[in-house]
Amino acid sequence: MQSFDQKTFLKSLSEEPGVYRMLDKEQQVIYVGKAKNLNKRVSSYFRENIPESKTRALVKNIYGIEVTLTNTETEALLLENNFIKQYQPRYNILLRDDKSYPYILLTDHTHPRLTFHRGAQKIKGEYFGPYPSSGAVSQSLRLMQKIFPVRQCEDAYYRARSRPCLQYQLKRCSAPCVNEINESDYMEQVAFVRLFLSGKSSQIISELVKKMEAASTELNFEKAATFRDQILVLSKMQEQQSVSGTHAELDVIGFESKNGLTAIHILVIRDHKILGSKTFYPKIPKDSTDTEVLSSFLSQYYLSVTNGSRVPKEVILPFTYAEQEELEIALSQVSERKIKLQTVSRGEKYQYLQLANKNALNNIVIKQSEKDSITKRYDLLTETLQLDNINRMECFDISHTMGENTVASCVVFDANGPNKKEYRRFNVTGITGGDDYAAMAFALNKRYSKMIDESKVPDVIFIDGGKGQLSQAETFFQNWHLEKLPLLIGVAKGTSRKPGLETLLMDGGRKTINLDSHSPALHLIQHIRDESHRFAIAGHRNKRQKQRNQSILEEISGVGQKRRQAVLKYLGGIQGVIAANIEQLRKVPGISPELAEKIYNHLHDK
Repeated sequence: MQSFDQKTFLKSLSEEPGVYRMLDKEQQVIYVGKAKNLNKRVSSYFRENIPESKTRALVKNIYGIEVTLTNTETEALLLENNFIKQYQPRYNILLRDDKSYPYILLTDHTHPRLTFHRGAQKIKGEYFGPYPSSGAVSQSLRLMQKIFPVRQCEDAYYRARSRPCLQYQLKRCSAPCVNEINESDYMEQVAFVRLFLSGKSSQIISELVKKMEAASTELNFEKAATFRDQILVLSKMQEQQSVSGTHAELDVIGFESKNGLTAIHILVIRDHKILGSKTFYPKIPKDSTDTEVLSSFLSQYYLSVTNGSRVPKEVILPFTYAEQEELEIALSQVSERKIKLQTVSRGEKYQYLQLANKNALNNIVIKQSEKDSITKRYDLLTETLQLDNINRMECFDISHTMGENTVASCVVFDANGPNKKEYRRFNVTGITGGDDYAAMAFALNKRYSKMIDESKVPDVIFIDGGKGQLSQAETFFQNWHLEKLPLLIGVAKGTSRKPGLETLLMDGGRKTINLDSHSPALHLIQHIRDESHRFAIAGHRNKRQKQRNQSILEEISGVGQKRRQAVLKYLGGIQGVIAANIEQLRKVPGISPELAEKIYNHLHDK
């Protein structure tokens, strides 16, 4: 039986450019494609003889097709990329971990702040990047702190200052928080930062030389010395960079496929030096060609930032492919400047390409070794626990400080190791502070009470703790509503709490297993346990920091920023505010008797 009436559909399908989405029986998008001529491209899927097994498998699962027309082929390419990110279709080549590139953010404050940023670009300001790793961002921020005294502190810390901090004493901040620098001089340093992050070090040096000479003429030798020091550091940097290479802005794409794995390695070259690198392992449908993989990767990687800030002027490719020119046009349009995609066979760029290919191959070898190691650990653990197989494991841990801000974590390991996309945290509420047993019961209920998909039920659940925590898990699963029942194991630490002395508890602690400290099966358990511990602590710290950053006065309607600052300054900080009576609150400038009473009642009714 034909799953889709393609003849009727194709009769009315337009010949204009656009994007098509293929749907399965459940109306889920399984493939997204673009075309210069929609009718011609979609018709090619329904020929009598299709040589590619991947395409044949796709066609068998088509139960519907949706199309979106575009004005140009470039618009279709951009829309295709958006749909792939949105639907993550299983027959498309997918670039994973595409949403967490680090940037440097220069905020839009009165005194702009220079900081690390990752995630959605919702904060007002200028974003520079992305960088290949968080380490590259941290290195750049440390370097700029030595050259340009622009603040990098948190806003809450900046607002609370009444005198310069240690960074000012170290000459790494100009202390705009307490007016140690006038606004025009501070914004001048901000302008230098902007030029530096745009790769215009020579222009900065020229400007600094002029300012140093002007300051000397005015006999302001202290200011001239400051400019001189900045010039020396920047000049030294340029000397170091000049021996690194002759190309100022370049991305080099390395590509290798081996043993069923494909690695794409990017060398990021900015301002004549290798700024960093990163390796990607795209999720690839079976029987995909190298050109398909490269084409999909480049589109998703470079078109995922709409302002084009990621795209350098030149990208060196490992080999040519059919849609190369089309992507070049799209990138140039998005970036509003000429972008060049090319292959090379000699010279410095070719040496960079060989280096990128070498790194891609090396990372495949490492990845394969890790995969073999994980497989061995899973096999030994399966044997130890006397199970048929282990495809999915989950582990729970609890973190809090003296019973406050309790957070529970659940981490997931599958056949490839940690599956971070499925990690979950739970803010524990409605329990007595410090009751870890109740917190564990809360987390298990949140995680499993509404679960209906048996494929998501783990084969093994590890509980970081002793008999008490394990009993909470066993109690929860006594009335389990699904057929598949996970094996529950408590991971109790040894008396000295040293790794390698853990005891595995089963059947309410009546059965124990002690593995050798060198056992790969124990190493796997330690890995998942440590990962759950790390994830729980990170969530707890984030929650605690958020609570610290939010002043208790912010909860009171009618007390805006100016009134908050007045109250805190007049009464000597939040402890002074809490200790003050209504009469003392009334004396604060701008606080009416009614508002003073409101503040007092809010603070003392808690």
